[in-house]
Formats: sequence, C-alpha cells, structure tokens
Amino acid sequence: MNVSAEELRKLVPSLALLVALLAAGGGLLYWIEQEQRATQQQLLAAREARNQARDRLTRIAEEEKEVADKLEVYRRLKSLHILGEEQRLEWADAMTRIRTSRELLDLRYSVGRQQVLATVPGKPANIDFYSSTMKVSIALLHEGDLLAFLRDLRESGNAFYSVKRCAIQRTGIAATGTSIVPRLRAECDIDLITIMDRAAKA
Repeated sequence: MNVSAEELRKLVPSLALLVALLAAGGGLLYWIEQEQRATQQQLLAAREARNQARDRLTRIAEEEKEVADKLEVYRRLKSLHILGEEQRLEWADAMTRIRTSRELLDLRYSVGRQQVLATVPGKPANIDFYSSTMKVSIALLHEGDLLAFLRDLRESGNAFYSVKRCAIQRTGIAATGTSIVPRLRAECDIDLITIMDRAAKA
C-alpha cells in the first residue's frame, strides 16, 4: 500500500498524539508502580511500628503487674511491722498480752543481740535481714498451751517469728487437789526476723 506525502502529513499529528499518549501511559504506569511500592513500604513500616507499640504495651503491663505485686508484698510486710527497726517494746507488750490472755503460770524470756543474717539467697543489694534470738521458758499444763502460745506470738506481728527449736520436758511435780500444777516445761529458741532497707533509711 502506497501512502502519499499528503496523507503522511495528515497522519503525523495522529502519530505524535499516539506517541505522546503511549509515553504518558508509560509514565502513568511507572508512577502507579512507584506509588504502590511506597505504599507497601509505608504499610510495612506501620505494621512494624504497631508491633513495637504492642510489645511496649505488653512490657509495660508486665512491669506494672510486677510493681503491683511487689507493692502488695511491701504493704503486707509493713502491716506486720517486719520492715524497719526492731520493735522490742512491742515484743514485750505482746508477751505480756499472751501471758495474760492464756493465763500462763510461768513465762520467762530473754532476747539476744541483733545479728545480720549472712546468707539470704536472691535478696536485693540494699536489703538486709536481721535476726534476734528469743529464748523462752514456759510452764505448760499440756502441749496445746505451747502451740497456742506460738500461734499468738506469730499473729502479734512486729517481726517474722521463726521457731528454731522447742523441747518439752516433764517437771516431775506431782499434781495436788488444791491447785493447778504445770506438769510440763518448754524451752524454745525463736528467731525474730526484721528487714531493713538501707536505701529507704538514707
């Protein structure tokens, strides 16, 4: 097919428009591809940021729970007067109350010097545990008196009471019909443990 010069001149604007449209279409496709790639990168970055934020929130929630648990332990210890200086006057008051309420006929005790507990596994660096040993000699009508005494002592607070040793012996005193005579005597060593936070003290 032969195309004359006149016809060719008439086709030039259409061909130019076609080339321009093809170039514009190619440019548009390239721009769309670049935008799609940028959008995917933004989506990935947003997902990564969301995951990091979720991880941070999870860590914060765990830390808050840990702090709340430790605070509850601290409040419990504080309510029992285990934290801080020894409460020797309160210990004496507790012994007097127990002797009176239990109607113990003979209760003697002495509290030794306070000592630092040398090995407490897993304790924080600024926390020290102290122990004072209370030696108790108590006359008993029966073994239940000793158990009741130890229970009352533990419930009195003011320290953590750890019984190291208790020995019960018969007194050998014969019962009489006119008065109540203790037939047993217990000798106990009880550690009174307190906790000192050096950071709080400073």
